[in-house]
Amino acid sequence: QVQLVESGGGLVQAGGSLRLSCAASGRTFSSYAMGWFRQAPGKEREFVAAISWRRSSTYYSDSVKGRFTISRDNAKNTVYLQMNSLEPEDTAVYYCAADPDTLYSASVRAGAYDYWGQGTQVTVST
Repeated sequence: QVQLVESGGGLVQAGGSLRLSCAASGRTFSSYAMGWFRQAPGKEREFVAAISWRRSSTYYSDSVKGRFTISRDNAKNTVYLQMNSLEPEDTAVYYCAADPDTLYSASVRAGAYDYWGQGTQVTVST
C-alpha cells in the first residue's frame, strides 16, 4: 500500500511560480512511475506530467510543456512539480499518483495509476 500526500498549492498571480510536492510512504517508491494530474471545476481529470522510476524519462501535456518540470528524489520518497509562468487556465486541484506496474516509462493515462493523493488546490489569479 502506498500513501501519497501533496503540498505546496496556493494562490498565485498569473506569471508566478509554485512548487508542488508529493510525499510517498512505502519502501518501494523508487520503483514506481509517478504522475501529476489536475481537475478543474466542471472538467475531467487531465494528465499534466509523469516521470519514470529511473528518472530517465519525463512526459508532459502540451499545455504545460516548457513551463512545468517534474522531478523526483527517491531518497526522500518525494516527487515534485515545479510550475512556472502560471496562467489562470492552470487553476485546478492537482493530484499526484503512483503506478507500480510501468517499469521503464510512465503512463499519461489516469487508469494506469493505482494510488492517488488527496489533491492540493492551485489558484492562479489574473
